[in-house]
Amino acid sequence: MSSHQDPYTNKDLSWLEFNRRVLSQAQDPDVPLLERVKFLGIFQSNLDEYFMKRMGALHSNARSRFRDHLIEVQKVADHLFKTEIRPALHHEGIHLTSYRDLEEQDKKRAKSFFKENIFPVLTPLSVDPGHPFPFISNQSLSLGVFLRSKSSGEESFARVKVPTVFPQWIRVDRHQNSKQSRFVSLLSLIRENLQELFPGMSIAHVMPFRVIRDTNIDTDSDAEDLLETVTEELKERKFGEVVRLQTAGTKSMKMVSMLQVELEIDEDQVYYHHGLLDYGSLRAIYEVHRPDLKDRPWSPQPPKAFADADVNIFNVIKAKDILVHHPFESFAGSVEKFIQCAALDPHVIAIKMTLYRTGADSPFIPLLIKAAETGKQVVAVVEIKARFDEEKNIQVAQTLESAGVHVVYGVIGLKTHGKLALVVRREGNKVRSYAHLGTGNYHAVTSRLYTDFGLFTSDPEITDDVVHLFHHLTGKSIKTDYKHLLVAPHTMRSRLLDYIKRETHFAKQGKTAHIIGKMNALDDREIIDALYTASQAGVEIDLVVRGACVLRPGVKGLSENIRVKSIIGRFLEHSRVFYFRNNAKFPQTGNVYIGSADWMTRNLSYRVETLTPIYDTILKSELYEYLMLCIRDTKNSWSIEKDGRSKKTKSQAKDTGIHDHLMNLARSF
Repeated sequence: MSSHQDPYTNKDLSWLEFNRRVLSQAQDPDVPLLERVKFLGIFQSNLDEYFMKRMGALHSNARSRFRDHLIEVQKVADHLFKTEIRPALHHEGIHLTSYRDLEEQDKKRAKSFFKENIFPVLTPLSVDPGHPFPFISNQSLSLGVFLRSKSSGEESFARVKVPTVFPQWIRVDRHQNSKQSRFVSLLSLIRENLQELFPGMSIAHVMPFRVIRDTNIDTDSDAEDLLETVTEELKERKFGEVVRLQTAGTKSMKMVSMLQVELEIDEDQVYYHHGLLDYGSLRAIYEVHRPDLKDRPWSPQPPKAFADADVNIFNVIKAKDILVHHPFESFAGSVEKFIQCAALDPHVIAIKMTLYRTGADSPFIPLLIKAAETGKQVVAVVEIKARFDEEKNIQVAQTLESAGVHVVYGVIGLKTHGKLALVVRREGNKVRSYAHLGTGNYHAVTSRLYTDFGLFTSDPEITDDVVHLFHHLTGKSIKTDYKHLLVAPHTMRSRLLDYIKRETHFAKQGKTAHIIGKMNALDDREIIDALYTASQAGVEIDLVVRGACVLRPGVKGLSENIRVKSIIGRFLEHSRVFYFRNNAKFPQTGNVYIGSADWMTRNLSYRVETLTPIYDTILKSELYEYLMLCIRDTKNSWSIEKDGRSKKTKSQAKDTGIHDHLMNLARSF
């Protein structure tokens, strides 16, 4: 690498490159058609989140640099929808039409639906000296309308918000069970019936637009009343600065200029589309009952250790550590079962859990309440600063608190991101602790969509650390010398650096040295620099990074021994697994950790995170083989190049892909 070249790629461009990989799933003709529709929606959701979280913090020159990339990738998405996905849906009998293109009978049904359901909900807001420009909420879709008085010829502006209480695509055909289905967009239905809202006025011009606001409002984490502070932040977030204005259709420069002034945005914050303004609206199309156009349904298999309905789950865990892998193995049949048994077991005296994202209809909430009602000591560490889930988590916290559960909000100044559950059970004249330590949230829905690992253990050396960690989260404990768990922000960074240095030392001695890291993102420069040093010493390094990665692999003299890949497929790769060879004679007996932390500065320095050592040799071997599957996968993989770009791996003919392989493996047990 030349001396003037930055050893790190740009984090924002790396993240946007990840979203390009997501879009590639929508472009892939081998992916079932409705799954392609789903990935197009995920691409849109990711892009919205990028604008909401990152664009407000960028200076105008950086914003302009990323704008070209954003425009380019949006053109790809628009072209894909227009030339491939929409025609393919039409070929399969799923017709996405505008109101004016409907057949007469369908048009009558759509008109009737509009009058009976939509018309009463709409609220046209005019702008004149007596009515100021209305507030445009985040991610809202609107119709901007220039009206002209038939009597005076005077022109005015009105905004009509497209309501979110209806599906964004309305099915209008008569035979709902037919393979032939017709949908009209809600936007089109409202647009073509605007005259109903403005009788006596002429409609001069109509332009749809969508607004994205900055939601990256800083919370005062040191506030005395964190609940009140976060509640106030949620209110402020609704009024965040506009960071993106999207328009489509026939553009009116006059209307765009007016919106720029009213929304206080620059010209480079306006984005014009040749397709839909929100591909997330296609969720209604994905829900069409066409199993022939989707992935084969997958039912997570019950973990073999817990499969017997009458099994005493605590006896199983006491006998040996149990590793589960979701969604291949059932979350309901393992994690939920663990908490359910704990809630109902008269010998259990305490249950403690961290809740980062759990969902309003979480099965854990009634179980924790039931446990509290029966006299158990129940503690829930609820992270109310979990971005975009703050409101749900506040509701969860209040529900639990009102039922007698001890609710705490974690450590001041840090987000609690670790995934931990502790069950304390009286057994004879002794007390024994059982723990679940995972890589994913206690969320029943995402457990079927995300790949995550979880360890069940009653090993006193591990559970003792878990007990101390909960004391740290709920009390004033400042313990930092955990013996087995790596805990951020206390010991994790230094211990990881020690492990990397140890592999570097072995390589310098001519011994086999290998590091494998699987994570969601990598941006911590201290870790990256240590990996560069290790690479230069001869350590073989394989990294599987789903999202942003600012490390440059394969650079001569810097990172020649580092390979980085990304896996994008049917399931969202969410598990974090880390391996260090440690001069082991057999590679599968090296050091293995699973946990909640990515190798990101925010995880290592500003969050409470855990990485858990795997001591059981069989489980170590399973995780090592899993990492090898990740490395060998060609069907779902991309290699990350030294310039940060992604290159699709050439798929081997016999490679079914890691997700299909693991589903087949789970079925065979």
